[in-house]
Amino acid sequence: MNVSICKQRQRLAVDVDAVCRLVIATQLPSGEIPWSTGEKTDPWDHVEAAMGLVVGGYLEQARRAFYWLQSMQLADGSWFAAYRRGIPEDRTRETNMSAYIAVGVFHYWLVTGDRRFLGSMWDTVRRAIDFAVAHQGPKGEISWAVSPQGKIDPMALLTGSSSIYMSLKCALAIAAELGMPAAPWGDALHRLGDAIRNRPYLFNMTKSRFSMDWFYPVLCGAVTGDAAGRRIERQWKKYVVEGLGVRCVSDQPWVTVAESSELVLALAAMGDTEKAHIVFNWLSEHVFDDGSFWCGFTFPDMTRWPEEKITWTNAVVLMAADALFSLTPGGRLFSHDWWAESGYMV
Repeated sequence: MNVSICKQRQRLAVDVDAVCRLVIATQLPSGEIPWSTGEKTDPWDHVEAAMGLVVGGYLEQARRAFYWLQSMQLADGSWFAAYRRGIPEDRTRETNMSAYIAVGVFHYWLVTGDRRFLGSMWDTVRRAIDFAVAHQGPKGEISWAVSPQGKIDPMALLTGSSSIYMSLKCALAIAAELGMPAAPWGDALHRLGDAIRNRPYLFNMTKSRFSMDWFYPVLCGAVTGDAAGRRIERQWKKYVVEGLGVRCVSDQPWVTVAESSELVLALAAMGDTEKAHIVFNWLSEHVFDDGSFWCGFTFPDMTRWPEEKITWTNAVVLMAADALFSLTPGGRLFSHDWWAESGYMV
């Protein structure tokens, strides 16, 4: 670990190595990373956990996670929604879960500059993104899933589509780095972004009670600038519990560390680092004795719930820390300004 990263870590109220040790202890020999010991694995959260390992510098374990996912990819480019020790548990194939590997692979590239790894994952990323784009509707929205029986569910999720928007950005960046053609993805990105910004009625599978629907359009970069600021300000009091964090659901007294960390990422992405630091500092007390973070807690009784130590929750804390303290080059992954200046956007 270099000296600059060590100095940055001294400023953190996060034990980076302790968080990574939790993820590594949960990771199976195959590379699969379940939610917690003995629990299921889903492709999206598996990638998130791997990204946390990359932030912490545990690159070998992160590569094992990506190669496990590569080995489990289905013929159509997707993955099943849930596995347990490599055995499919939910055979639904969700578009946002499948596309998210592009974000993880591009993040690994930003941190390491490992072109060999990037090339080795290209076909996996290509097929995953093609699967998601194949389910885009005529107005830009993307259907959320294919059922175990093979039936396309035409409903669209705002959070899921926002995640796909980020995945498309990263896939286009990977294609640019490798000199691969990807023009149809650029068109899909523009149409999806327009739908997210201007056609909220398309997302007919409403989850507006969930805080992710509030900030994910900003986190992914579909909503930027003044519009991003207005979106965050408009519903701040609905979801944010001052001094504690972000509610998972607006009408429930349950604050979650993952949603709070993702709000930090969204705030940092739009350039509001002052608020981002404030929210991040609220999380520092919600840790187990081993330095890993709680999943969430109820209030005002401040009861920790659930008790499990969740891998992807801990990983996104590290990603939020990276966005604020520039622990790695991956800290810029969600930055709106960085994407605008990167030359990757088409």
